Amino acid sequence: MAIDSMFKQMKADGVDVIGFGAGEPDFPTPDEIKEAGIAAIRENYTRYTPAVGSLELRKAICGRVEADFGVHYAPSQVVVASGAKHAVYIALRAIVNPGDEVILPAPYWVSYIELIRIMGGIPVVIEAKEADGFKITARQLADAITPKTKALILNNPSNPTGMMYNREELEALAKVCVEQDLYVVADEIYSCLVYDGKPFVSFASLGEEVKKHTVLVNGVSKAYAMTGWRIGYACADPSVAKVMANYISHSTGSPCAISQKASEAAMAGSQEKVETMRQAFEERRNYIVRRMNAIPNVSCIMPEGAFYVMMNLKDLLGKTIQGVTITDDNVFADLFLKKGLVAVVPGSGFGAPNFVRWSYACSMDNIREGLDRLEKFLAE
Repeated sequence: MAIDSMFKQMKADGVDVIGFGAGEPDFPTPDEIKEAGIAAIRENYTRYTPAVGSLELRKAICGRVEADFGVHYAPSQVVVASGAKHAVYIALRAIVNPGDEVILPAPYWVSYIELIRIMGGIPVVIEAKEADGFKITARQLADAITPKTKALILNNPSNPTGMMYNREELEALAKVCVEQDLYVVADEIYSCLVYDGKPFVSFASLGEEVKKHTVLVNGVSKAYAMTGWRIGYACADPSVAKVMANYISHSTGSPCAISQKASEAAMAGSQEKVETMRQAFEERRNYIVRRMNAIPNVSCIMPEGAFYVMMNLKDLLGKTIQGVTITDDNVFADLFLKKGLVAVVPGSGFGAPNFVRWSYACSMDNIREGLDRLEKFLAE
């Protein structure tokens, strides 16, 4: 947050800074989706919907989940929320009691650990190392379980690493979760952004028993460039969906009706533009990884999904750049912004010290210039 604040102030002051912190596509929302939102306003679709979302949208979500992942849910098992983050929050509200332990693989998205704490839960962090592709094993999961363990949060593909679990790896994790009767909050918001022709496997698709233990979270923000429309959703076993529905009805109530209509159009319509965006992100990923690994003293592994890459700083630690000794990722990010005029996100906030996250949800021109600046900055 400190780096982001400094970046925004420098930009406001007219400094030529480039930001790689954005967690949102740089594409516009497709026109047909925008038109559905405009039509909703014109047709006075501006009243409350059911707290869990309109029936039409929940039906569209069920259709999309079945088409994309091969998983069947009834509309009554779907809870629409004000973004996928809100859906994760509501899911944890439904299943976590104070004192319950929730297993969290690191690197993790920064909000997960705070959401667990908000519930009065206890985060149990498992380190997923770069050498292991930033993925935990079934053995690591099993070893972390205690009598207090209630759930696992699994973000796949991952923010911040972009790494993705394959079917075999997911099946091994699922076996442990079913045997130990753990809930799995499966945040699959980046499922639309997977590269190299690899198949995405939804956790809930691994069998009926696994599905019962899973709260499947997704949304429209990444697939359709709709971050500001604030629509996410969760699909869950009826017993969990009911509690989530009760909670949402007494807290926020229904999400924006206009955004729901636009999301319905997104879910039920052509998915062609989703693929167009995916291809653009894959091209950017290939470029940024190739360039980064050609620059001395930094490196990264090839992410399989999302739009992030984690740059490893281990070979820079202890070195001096422009009179400043690089002791950790925070020092590097601060100096890189002040002197290199590039904003990246320190990995410490993600449970990944001595890495920094670059988002390639920005133009190729910015990516090229940002890496040129990195090369120059390190050479100095």
